[in-house]
Amino acid sequence: MNFILSAVLVLGAIGLIAAVVLYACSKKFAVYEDPRIGQVQELLPGANCGGCGFAGCADMAGALVKACDSGSLDGLLCPVGGQAVMGQVADLLGMAVANAEPKVAVVRCNGTCEFRPRIAEYDGLMTCAAVNSTGQGETGCGFGCLGCGDCVRACNFDAIHINPETGIAEVDEEKCTACGGCVKACPRHIIELRKKGPKGRRVYVRCVNKDKGAVARKNCKVACIGCGKCFRVCKFEAITIENNLSYIDPNKCRLCTKCVDECPTGAIVKVNFPVRKPRPVEPKAEAAKPATVAAEAKQAATEPAAPKSNDKEEAKA
Repeated sequence: MNFILSAVLVLGAIGLIAAVVLYACSKKFAVYEDPRIGQVQELLPGANCGGCGFAGCADMAGALVKACDSGSLDGLLCPVGGQAVMGQVADLLGMAVANAEPKVAVVRCNGTCEFRPRIAEYDGLMTCAAVNSTGQGETGCGFGCLGCGDCVRACNFDAIHINPETGIAEVDEEKCTACGGCVKACPRHIIELRKKGPKGRRVYVRCVNKDKGAVARKNCKVACIGCGKCFRVCKFEAITIENNLSYIDPNKCRLCTKCVDECPTGAIVKVNFPVRKPRPVEPKAEAAKPATVAAEAKQAATEPAAPKSNDKEEAKA
């Protein structure tokens, strides 16, 4: 019995000493965390998508509080929550947040099965990263969409899918939050975050092929050939050509769509623009002279001229 009591007392003393040591350590090595970080994190959507540029919503909340202490929230945006969430965060922190124009992911490839025929057959791991590592894939274009769905698996919002008929990734604008997950997942970097534009209208080059014109056109009928016609017709200096590829700067583009009409291959596309109504055909103008007048003129031209009378002979008579 004495042994049991002694064991209980010894264990109790050890526990008490350990508790005192842990309490002292917690006070001495305590790390202070701003309570605003937790409050801001509760306002964030909790998607942890990384679209803001941070590892997760907790890191984003810490960055927002730190930016608040520095006096500005410029450059920080939660793409999932958008301006609504950023407005709530700004109100909580007593700051003003600048309005950021919404963005959307666009797939810069129009090389469907119709325009980009297959020249080989791939039999291996069906991921874009694996196919891209083997070379050009099943088509002659080494820049276009591979259609294996790496971007689909990377999207947490079900906003991108592979069209089974075209084999190209397509983005649902209503669901896209511009988190950038699909952009990072694409090994060929054909997905880009661009401004949605007024009323969702935007103009961009749906091609990333950097081959020379003849080679690009051979491998894909709708590829950009770097001819420069779009560059010459643009009055706003929004188009640049580099490595045989045109690019439209969304910050300079005024959506005049002249480049769309000028592109000989259809590589430049316009989205969400109203359909132009065809111009009515004007009736042909009637002849200047009536038919009777024209007939009389023709008859006068065919009749011989009447002989002139001699004034002297008439005077003698």
